[in-house]
Amino acid sequence: MDHQAFWIILPIVWACIAVLTSALGGRKSGSSRLPPGPHPFPIIGNILELSNKPHQDVAKLSKTYGPLMTLKLGSITTIVISSPDIAKDALQKNDQAFSGRTIPDTGRVFDHHKVSIVWLPALARWRNLRKVSATQIFAPQQLDATQALRQQKVQELLDHVNQSCSNGGKVVDIGRAAFITVLNVISNTFFSIDLAHYSSDLSGQDFQELVCVVMELAGKPNIADYFPVLRLADPQGARRRMTIYYGKLIEIFDGIINERVQLRASKGSNARNDLLDSFLNLAKDDNSELSCDDFKHLLLDLFVAGVDTTSSTIEWAMAELLHNPEKMAKARDELEKVLGKDGLVQELDISKFPFLQAIVKETLRLHPPAPFLVPHKAETVVEMCGFTVPKNAQILVNVWAMGRDPSIWTDPNIFLPERFLERTTDFKGQDFELIPFGAGRRICPGLPLANKMVHLMLASLVHCFHWRLADEMKPEDIDMSETFGITLHRSEPLRAIPIRL
Repeated sequence: MDHQAFWIILPIVWACIAVLTSALGGRKSGSSRLPPGPHPFPIIGNILELSNKPHQDVAKLSKTYGPLMTLKLGSITTIVISSPDIAKDALQKNDQAFSGRTIPDTGRVFDHHKVSIVWLPALARWRNLRKVSATQIFAPQQLDATQALRQQKVQELLDHVNQSCSNGGKVVDIGRAAFITVLNVISNTFFSIDLAHYSSDLSGQDFQELVCVVMELAGKPNIADYFPVLRLADPQGARRRMTIYYGKLIEIFDGIINERVQLRASKGSNARNDLLDSFLNLAKDDNSELSCDDFKHLLLDLFVAGVDTTSSTIEWAMAELLHNPEKMAKARDELEKVLGKDGLVQELDISKFPFLQAIVKETLRLHPPAPFLVPHKAETVVEMCGFTVPKNAQILVNVWAMGRDPSIWTDPNIFLPERFLERTTDFKGQDFELIPFGAGRRICPGLPLANKMVHLMLASLVHCFHWRLADEMKPEDIDMSETFGITLHRSEPLRAIPIRL
């Protein structure tokens, strides 16, 4: 975490020592059976072991203390899992016991945790939201019905890149272009409108900045999470900032919903037959299980998490291909062999591109969207590997570390899509060495849409254009470093110049 901020806040923590003494006593009572871990300092625990890249720090510690490890983060007992076998034990065998969520203080803004599909406990209300997502948004028949929409939005992306070619080789910010495309796919699925435009320097960029800041705040270490007694003080101002950004997003959704309600009330107005219309039709039913408040918070979850993680994966994949031009050439050859030079990529074609699919898997292995997944919480005491996981412990599954484990992967730090041509490993929650979207009942509900969008967009960008790096940069000079949040972003935006084939 930010060490300067930590040392400023530390006196407040010491002032709360009397309140926290009981928590330390609880640690001693059952600590002999906890998984091993570094010795914690009084009060602060192992907080100083973590930098601004905690997924990397924890991976290093796991090499010393093992794939099932205990960290004491302030008053929070945290169990870190860094192996596929133990992850399978946790998310499959003990799925129900570990189905809870450790809710960050920023997740409590506007009581979001009480209505959020991400933070709710796996009980009746959560099951209703999962049911709505599974049957009305991400069901195969629903996705089939919106296939033409996705194709249209990807074509608009290609038109935008083509325009950059026509303007003398104008640089394309690949992450921003991918973000706008995914955003407009989701906004048209829900509202039948575009929320952003490639030519605008305002709307799409503003929405992207809102989403990126929300994801960064949600994933950034916050001392109020380590010491819940400090939540009211909000010493780092994280909740205050999140209130502002959540408020802006909800204001956008409120405006869209109110406009549709007025349109439906006016004479001669036609229904759009999108998901917003479906919700408003359901809302007329007094027995509806989904309130307007539920719907807006569901939008928050789907827009913030869905758009950011999908566009980030596309940017990472393109960065790896530009960093490894021989892999880019191999992917282009595969696409051209099936489609010809002028054919357009269709969703139905994806199964014909095994190397492209391998590229996506390799990207998710090296750059999982959420390096710790979303934190789980033990609802009961669980025995694992001869150790005790206490009730209310935070559970972190370090999928970033699992993706770079040399005991699982040969040359784990090298981008080598070919490894997936020789193994049937997939990322849909059954092969625990590759679970970037989680597994079990808490697996990401948007995985089916993300799977379609990443493959379709990546294949289209590779097939239709050659790419060279901006500013005469060489492939080996690309900055491949990461910025930690709930989503793992690139430290530097990927900027490249398209060349029309």
